[in-house]
Amino acid sequence: MTASMINIFDAKLLIVDDEPVNVKLLERTLAKAGYTNTQSTMDPRLVCDLFALHNYDLILLDLNMPYMDGFAVMRALAERFGTSPQVLVLTAQSAQEFRTQALELGARDYVTKPFERNELLHRVRNLLESKLYREGLERLNESLEHKVSARTAELNETRLQVVRRLGRAAEYRDNETGLHIVRMSKISRLLGAAMGMSEEDCDLLLNASPMHDIGKIGIPDHILLKPGKFEPDEWETMQQHSQIGADILEGDKSELLRMAREIALTHHEKWDGSGYPNKLKGEDIPLVGRICAIADVFDALTSVRPYKKAWAVDDALKLIQENKGKHFDPALVDAFMDNLDEILIIRDDHKEPGT
Repeated sequence: MTASMINIFDAKLLIVDDEPVNVKLLERTLAKAGYTNTQSTMDPRLVCDLFALHNYDLILLDLNMPYMDGFAVMRALAERFGTSPQVLVLTAQSAQEFRTQALELGARDYVTKPFERNELLHRVRNLLESKLYREGLERLNESLEHKVSARTAELNETRLQVVRRLGRAAEYRDNETGLHIVRMSKISRLLGAAMGMSEEDCDLLLNASPMHDIGKIGIPDHILLKPGKFEPDEWETMQQHSQIGADILEGDKSELLRMAREIALTHHEKWDGSGYPNKLKGEDIPLVGRICAIADVFDALTSVRPYKKAWAVDDALKLIQENKGKHFDPALVDAFMDNLDEILIIRDDHKEPGT
């Protein structure tokens, strides 16, 4: 068992539900999955005081309860602590208006009863992993800020290594070598320079782009590694990795991690507005997101993955040119083709073992 798994299973969980049967079922489900630090209450009026004492990592919250419904609980938590703690709403209320209101009040996820055990456990784990990585980045930032100026260069290098390794941690889930992010980041830097970015910003892009798919840590393996076409609900789950990545990287003050968050959130947007998660269009998509989109697609297409064979370079180039002004920024397609020789050198210098 890895250190990150131990941290997750030691996470402090609070179940809030007025039905004893529901509480017992959730307690047994979480305990059987390995969670060792779970508490519960059937009185929603106690939640704020309990949170003040225990600072729970995740609250599993029912909506329909006496004295205070779940919405009132979330409002009370936000008012008392300034920000809403991490909440997973677990309720029989399936109407869209309830889901929307819960998310607007800060809930991180929403599961309807009766729940499917494995789905619930995946969602709990995803939320805890996201919190763990986010807090890890926050601790790293605090540590760096307290170092003396004489060690600035060394500390910046440490930060870069952590960013690269977190990017590779996500990449390893569907690419064993992690060389995709090396190629993709170098191609992104090359395109950034071709588009007129400063040398400093190109260096930031080189080191921020490996985090583009960090949100994959929140996608279950049976979806991420699925061979063939996704079902509609699976594709909807897969698309969430952009927002998950942005949530993980949110709140850091460094230029590097701000750019990394922008890339994670926008590298699946498309020039014609048909991308995700926010259907941004044209230059509303940040330049670094547009750059990483074309670099990521080219390298993903020409790389072997567990669920697909590598495309020929000519086929990948044809797709890119066909999607000029659709998926990709037309100016970036031109820059890509103008710098193709250097891009292919990057690809050859960092090719997968055995290819």
